[in-house]
Amino acid sequence: MGLCTWIVFGFFAGLIARAVMPGRQGMGLISTTLLGVAGSFMGGFLASVLRGGNWHVLQPSGFIGAIVGAIALLAIGRMMSDRR
Repeated sequence: MGLCTWIVFGFFAGLIARAVMPGRQGMGLISTTLLGVAGSFMGGFLASVLRGGNWHVLQPSGFIGAIVGAIALLAIGRMMSDRR
């Protein structure tokens, strides 16, 4: 996949994750895109661990894995901000 495809993929994954996660997230366009891209890598990492594959090599997962990873990152961010 090219860079533009990763950006668009991350944007849509981030949008869906923000829509699924309850509450208000004060994020802009770039933050939403970065959330989706990071969620994709996190989802790929978790999928490779569960499959028993090369866990030390981050692999991009499918769209569902990207959304699950982005939701997990949103939940972690919410827990971190609640502690303050």
